[in-house]
Amino acid sequence: MSSSSNRHGGDGGEVRASHILVKHQGSRRKASWKDPEGQVIKKTTRDSAVSQLKAFRDDIVSGKAKFEDIASRFSDCSSAKRAGDLGPFGRGQMQKPFEEATYALKVGEISDIVDTDSGVHIIMRTG
Repeated sequence: MSSSSNRHGGDGGEVRASHILVKHQGSRRKASWKDPEGQVIKKTTRDSAVSQLKAFRDDIVSGKAKFEDIASRFSDCSSAKRAGDLGPFGRGQMQKPFEEATYALKVGEISDIVDTDSGVHIIMRTG
């Protein structure tokens, strides 16, 4: 399979995305840059993580908040320091549900809640 970048993000080409991750009790790694001991994550249920993300998504979609600002402040991923930007990636580089959701989005679109072993996410395709 070719690793050359497809600027339109076709089936085999690379895409680019930013995301907001909220970890919970079921996450495979119960620690993050903002919760190194995992004390909050270990007490967070999946349902409360989803509720938090839905509120973030509503604020972003309604224009009350910017995706980048929410990602920088609240995402449990180390990509928070890059406003959630994960850079370009191709097929097979991310967990399957994350990959499928990203490739299904148009540039500029924001996903619904996406569940992975890492936690729950909302994803914005940026390229």
